[in-house]
Amino acid sequence: MSQASGALSRKRCTVAWAAPARQYLWSLELPPGATIGDALTAARRDADADADADAAQAAIPWDTADVGVFGEPRLRHEVFADGDRIELYRPLRHDPREQRRERVQRERRRR
Repeated sequence: MSQASGALSRKRCTVAWAAPARQYLWSLELPPGATIGDALTAARRDADADADADAAQAAIPWDTADVGVFGEPRLRHEVFADGDRIELYRPLRHDPREQRRERVQRERRRR
């Protein structure tokens, strides 16, 4: 088997989760047909096996968080490309558009 065909037998990705105080990254190699869900399962297994797991890592919403690749929303059954960064998203505490509207209203009242 040549090196080129061997390189196609696995693809790499990084799974990312950002807690308020820390970012977690898991680098993985999976089969070519692996989905985003498969990558999340593998990252979860690695996180659970990590002896230094802290409370924030234990609270990762593996099954319920929205996911995406490089900031673009994706579905868990989609196949990812070699080198993709798969991200788990925390829900927003406040709608940024609503925050901006409130800030504009406050500024207008000050005038």
